[in-house]
Amino acid sequence: MDKKKLVIVISRGLDDERSSVAWSIANAGIASEMEVTVFLVASGVDWVRKGGADVAHLNPADPPIRELLGNVMSNGGRILVCPPCAKVRGYSQKELIDGVTLAGAPAMLEVVKQGAATLSF
Repeated sequence: MDKKKLVIVISRGLDDERSSVAWSIANAGIASEMEVTVFLVASGVDWVRKGGADVAHLNPADPPIRELLGNVMSNGGRILVCPPCAKVRGYSQKELIDGVTLAGAPAMLEVVKQGAATLSF
């Protein structure tokens, strides 16, 4: 049986608690054995800039974002980064943490076409 798919679009950055909720839900999806894809747009791309998530801890009741993000990646979740959103911030692949992929909307929409549920934060 194919795993159910979940796409989470994060447009909020390092100063918005909704990002913490999004990363928590991504982890819950993985724990529920879903195939999780996170698509970072707008200021959401700051999460995967090297060092970006190291100090952010938006909700004291949640684990630090770097742990939530690392757990997504180490458990098979994919993280896609909007290329124009990264470029406008001066980020190229070398400024991003290892394991994330610069990929536009078509890559994310391919997962949606395969039946993924989608959430946006």
